[in-house]
Amino acid sequence: MSIANRISAELKGDRVIWSIVAILMLLSILVVYSSTSTLAFQERGGNTEFYLLKQVVLLIVGFVFMYGAHLVHYRRYSLWSPYLLIGTIPLLLITLAVGTEVNSATRWIDIPVIGLTFQTSDLAKISLIAYVARSITSKQEYISDFQSAFLPIILPIVTVCLLIAPSNLSTALVIFVTCMLMMFIGRVAMKYIFLLLFCGFVAFAGLIVIGRVFPDKVRVETWTKRARSFVEDAEGTTQTRMAKMAIARGGFVGNGPGNSIQKNFLPSAFADYIYAIILEEYGLLGGVIVLGLYMLLFFRVVRLVTKSPKTFPAMLAIGLALILTIQALANMAVSVHLVPVTGMPLPLLSMGGTSLLFTCIAFGMILSVSKFIETD
Repeated sequence: MSIANRISAELKGDRVIWSIVAILMLLSILVVYSSTSTLAFQERGGNTEFYLLKQVVLLIVGFVFMYGAHLVHYRRYSLWSPYLLIGTIPLLLITLAVGTEVNSATRWIDIPVIGLTFQTSDLAKISLIAYVARSITSKQEYISDFQSAFLPIILPIVTVCLLIAPSNLSTALVIFVTCMLMMFIGRVAMKYIFLLLFCGFVAFAGLIVIGRVFPDKVRVETWTKRARSFVEDAEGTTQTRMAKMAIARGGFVGNGPGNSIQKNFLPSAFADYIYAIILEEYGLLGGVIVLGLYMLLFFRVVRLVTKSPKTFPAMLAIGLALILTIQALANMAVSVHLVPVTGMPLPLLSMGGTSLLFTCIAFGMILSVSKFIETD
């Protein structure tokens, strides 16, 4: 058996989604290597290969996780989701209480012995989406009163988002919007969707009040500063202006791989603003291709949903596709100054640790759905 045939036999599921993953991973290696050159000189004495090797190792580990996740039958994700959610909430509480602070945000907890950090909100995304998919599926026939909608669906969504928001509002908003869209797609009555929205507003207002009293726990000042800068300053922050310069330099076809100039000046060029570097090096053409890959992912999952004979795999796949696509669009929108600065990485492209690994797991879960709905 040839290598190509062996790979084809091992990688089951939607071939287009596998192809999207492969293209994004290859592009990630190129743009991370390019965008971390300044960081390498600042922190590694000019060892530019360090971050390249780190990203390659993370992508390999992520691919292993993705492959393993795609082998697991999606029914197991339904069975595991309540326990994952129950385990996630204490981790979020620990992060709030004694989490590691990086760039004025407490989003990580230290993993003992190995000396690595773990961003708990990445686990919360997958856990909550799987749980909401399960809840909508199991209660679809009788979500007819407050108790059947609030306790099993609305309360967990608000609780998880409320625990994430103090240090990572943008992620909490993306999760909240994703879950609300899942409820809409799952044909939950509009009055309960509006109830979720109302509870979200109340929780956010409560956070603002708490933030005024405990500014070290809730980043209200940061939210206010970013919103005011976006509304009042047409040019945006220094980061945004540098991103615009990168985009302008790129033109239609870009300056070529590794030829970005703004990577030397743009903070977080390898993470939050990596799309600006893509536009500078690969031009508008490259930027449109990257955007098209995320859109193609979403529409392939929509196609899966229409083929799925059961509700849970359809809701799980569309929920994961929504959060990946919304996060990608949010990252891109920051680079082109369409929304305030969010600090969200570009899925599977930005340099990262737990974010990249859990993104790979999310892709694996989508591929599990695409693999097993064909045999159900």
